[in-house]
Amino acid sequence: MASKSLAAVRAGYGLGVIQGVGLAVVLAVVARQLALLPILNIMGSMVLAILLGIAWRTVMGVPATAEVGINYAGKKILRYGIILMGLRLDIPKIVAAGPRVVILAAFAVALAFGAITFLGRRVGLDKRLTLLIAAGTGICGAAAIAAVAPVVRSRDDETAVAVAVIALLGTLFTIIYTFIYPSIYLTSYQYGLLAGSSLHELAHVIAAAQAGGTAGTDIAILVKLARVALLVPVVLVLGLVFAPRHQQDAGRKWRQLQVPWFILGFLALSGLNTLAILPASLKAALIQIGVFLLTTAMAGLGLNVDVDMIKRVGAKGMFTGLAGSAILSLTLFLFIAFWAR
Repeated sequence: MASKSLAAVRAGYGLGVIQGVGLAVVLAVVARQLALLPILNIMGSMVLAILLGIAWRTVMGVPATAEVGINYAGKKILRYGIILMGLRLDIPKIVAAGPRVVILAAFAVALAFGAITFLGRRVGLDKRLTLLIAAGTGICGAAAIAAVAPVVRSRDDETAVAVAVIALLGTLFTIIYTFIYPSIYLTSYQYGLLAGSSLHELAHVIAAAQAGGTAGTDIAILVKLARVALLVPVVLVLGLVFAPRHQQDAGRKWRQLQVPWFILGFLALSGLNTLAILPASLKAALIQIGVFLLTTAMAGLGLNVDVDMIKRVGAKGMFTGLAGSAILSLTLFLFIAFWAR
């Protein structure tokens, strides 16, 4: 009798995984198609997936049996996608661009975290959500939020709010940058530094930097990838900050720090990319798979969102992200205008 009961539980679990993951995959496919359309292509498939997930749960609802699959998509699949994103990093190219690129990237990340943490505290925004918005602004958008979320132990609805805030702000600032470039008296190179150091997603950086031509786009991507490389140390530092209290009291924080395994995978694939072992076609295919896995994970996060929570913190989160992004852009504009002549 017990074995039959266990078998039934396993069968129910398997069905739930299929239902939840299947729904997330379908929404990811739809999001990728929508991302091919004008205007929507600036937002990107990941953002659209999370919005579709929220809309689906609000309008259609989600069967209780599918929750386990939705959680699997939002957590496990997400980590696999982050690992594959390591193939975008080529650390020697970043180093070869000179210390200026690394210094600028580090300054941008530190400024984003400092400004947004201060603003979040002032408006009473939850500490975890504040850090997610800071990570998305300072490092690399939705992928950084996804990597930081398990370390700071955020809820799915907090992660979804952070992704939505970063998506909207990234799109807004991309449009603003494109329109103001002709009148801000920066060279193509300087404009690329600004776009690469201050915009949220890699897609936003590429879209905005195109106004500065090839030179601007090339340096913008390098600066952005330098910010992405800082994801690992940031996750490690946050892991220390959010370590269990008893570990801190025992003075064993470094020794007992749990390094997220997917960050190690991210680094391993970065190493493979640096060594140029993989054929270019395989590397491109794996990156596309990684993007799709992240898109599926974002759909899973959206399907798990508490809409009431978005209503409660949406305004505070949006203000914190908007003000923080504005401070980042204006400060970096002045810094680059006088430093990178």
